[in-house]
Amino acid sequence: MAELKERTFIAIKPDGVQRGIIGEIIKRFETKGFKLVGMKMLQASENLLMDHYADLKDRPFFPTLINYMSSGPVVAMVWEGKGAVKTGRVMLGETNPADSKPGTIRGDFCIDVGKNIVHGSDSVESANKEISLWFKPDELMTYTSCAFSWLY
Repeated sequence: MAELKERTFIAIKPDGVQRGIIGEIIKRFETKGFKLVGMKMLQASENLLMDHYADLKDRPFFPTLINYMSSGPVVAMVWEGKGAVKTGRVMLGETNPADSKPGTIRGDFCIDVGKNIVHGSDSVESANKEISLWFKPDELMTYTSCAFSWLY
């Protein structure tokens, strides 16, 4: 059974921020029943982005990706709940919006893979690494949501 306190890292990329759909993305995670335990808006530094995307450093699109992600503010979030990583990825849709189903964030809000609005951790291990890159431990909240007993 998936851990009830599993955490995932979700980031609204600069195009999502600029298009004014931060609230819509947050609403989808809240409506699903996940608990927001950390959130901040920041201009991601090149060093942070290089660490975050280190596994892609040899790919030809890497410089474009770093440029895109540093082009404006990002909203970094940590969501908690049963199956948060896997379910979060399903909610986002495929990396290429053309392959995303309607009803997913990318399926509903984007067209081009180079401007795909949101990042989500692809495994629990990645989530833990990404959360520690973007958040200090004291920036994450521990609390019991009043909806907990209605979800689990």
